[in-house]
Amino acid sequence: MTVSNTTTETEQPPVPDDSAAERLSTAPVESEGPTGIGPFGWARWMWRQLTSMRVALILLFLLSLAAIPGSLIPQNGQNQFKVQTWKAQHTTVAPIYEKLQLFDVYSSVWFSAIYILLFVSLAGCIVPRTWQFVGVLRSRPPAAPRNLTRMPVHAVWRTEADADRVNAAAHRLLRKRGFRAHLSGGAVAAEKGYLREVGNLLFHLSLFALLGGFAWSSLAAGTGGKLMIEGEAYSNTITQLDDFTGTRFYGSQDLDPFYLKLDGFTSKFQEKGDQIGAARQFTAHVQYSEGGDPSALKKSTIEVNHPLEVGGSKVYLIGHGYAPMITLKNGKGDVVYQGAVPFLPQDGNLTSTGVVKASDYGVGPDGNKTQMGFSGFFLPTAPLSFEGTGPVSLFPGDAAPELVLNAFAGDLGTDSGLPQNVYQLNTRKLTQLTQDGQPAKARLKPGEGWNLPDGYGSITFDGYKQWASFNITHRPGNEIALVGGVLAILGLIGSLFIQRRRIWVRAVALPGGGTQVELAGLARSESAKIAEELAELAVDLQDDAPASEDDAPASEDDAPASEDDAGDGAGEADTASDATPHDPEAEASAPAVPADQNSKE
Repeated sequence: MTVSNTTTETEQPPVPDDSAAERLSTAPVESEGPTGIGPFGWARWMWRQLTSMRVALILLFLLSLAAIPGSLIPQNGQNQFKVQTWKAQHTTVAPIYEKLQLFDVYSSVWFSAIYILLFVSLAGCIVPRTWQFVGVLRSRPPAAPRNLTRMPVHAVWRTEADADRVNAAAHRLLRKRGFRAHLSGGAVAAEKGYLREVGNLLFHLSLFALLGGFAWSSLAAGTGGKLMIEGEAYSNTITQLDDFTGTRFYGSQDLDPFYLKLDGFTSKFQEKGDQIGAARQFTAHVQYSEGGDPSALKKSTIEVNHPLEVGGSKVYLIGHGYAPMITLKNGKGDVVYQGAVPFLPQDGNLTSTGVVKASDYGVGPDGNKTQMGFSGFFLPTAPLSFEGTGPVSLFPGDAAPELVLNAFAGDLGTDSGLPQNVYQLNTRKLTQLTQDGQPAKARLKPGEGWNLPDGYGSITFDGYKQWASFNITHRPGNEIALVGGVLAILGLIGSLFIQRRRIWVRAVALPGGGTQVELAGLARSESAKIAEELAELAVDLQDDAPASEDDAPASEDDAPASEDDAGDGAGEADTASDATPHDPEAEASAPAVPADQNSKE
């Protein structure tokens, strides 16, 4: 028995004529007609360009590139307050970004155009390839080439077994190995590795599902924001949300009904080492009920990247800070304001700024109706002195909390009917109080009070609570996009690692007695796997077709008669005799040109 895996090439195949080249090529035919191709020709050319692999890869790269601004620039759909803060800090480029829709990247016209074109490109690629693959599955494996011994990987031996019995045994063994085999014309044709194309199609279909899920979430998603201080609760309605951004198919009337209460918040930071101050735990302890019924409460926790799922919405923890508890009394000693006020962090050590607005202060020392406002800083860990640093916190934990306040009196503008930012103080109609000729300010620890100058009363720093901000999102396409992403990876693995390969077996009775068995294999890419499979098949076939003891290559006189190939033209490329002598020196110099040229594709 002789097994060969020849890789040298000593002669070139005959150059095909022009008509054969046209039949084998899939490139568009270049005609010598008029230069103008007309509207239909241009449309066909544009369609071919759009559905080509090159354009699909370019569009996929552009989609990834276009998503970068959405991760670097605050988005209206995620946190409108951050967008407003960013605009206030970058007044020069903010109008330009607004015109370019960089604050709404994923719903912008240019981003939508990219993924719609990618949709069309993928559809134009998937549909014809799917029908082509279905046709391949319904057809038989390519018939055996006329001369198997000229294939790159082949085996030949003589046996005394009957030719029909050998072919039947080969057919049975190939089917047992998972090959799709067909026996006809005295030869067995088998093919394996169709999952490679299945993986390729699965990858493209998964990209289609991924883009579809993303598009659906953009059209039927909604996002709301809510900041809650420990002990507060809210119902998921448009009137109780701090902000809300809907889409075409999801508005304020579609909000999922539920009730949520923040019982407490746990925050821990590293207290020593190189990463001192790094966050180690953010946990919101909540109670909730679906349907907005507070009587059926359930307890749960919300952590970073571990949202609470209620109905069709998810509640994400996105922020944390401190809320000083303040009591303000007027000159008569009446309490005009009392409560916890959220202060917003400005750095990693949670140096926080905030304002207190007392619009119902009443009558001031001058006998006129007045309003009061306070702006300042909350420092979780305040330094002993502000010299050289100013009011900054040294550590994000509440090791030494202090409240720094400035006092203003006048008109807050709350009675004008115009909306105001609750975290900013408009001092245009306010006058800062003075003390000893200097702007009035105080530095308070929990439990301390400050008697305001000029008889405006007093303010007390009663303590502080923690607050947490939540993002309530409804995105129905996330699951589709996730499944599409996972299937795309699986399809890509299959298309890269599964090899499509073919094996042919022919057993022919010799005129002088006995049977000559020929095996050949061909893979789409050069790999040792096809040679290993062919060798294993040859060994297994020895039980039904044992090699003769005087196994020798057949002579030209003993060569079996040639047969017309019943296949799809796979064997027409070689018109040599069916048997090839197997002298080792001759075999080493034999050309390694596969007889089945079309099978290389």
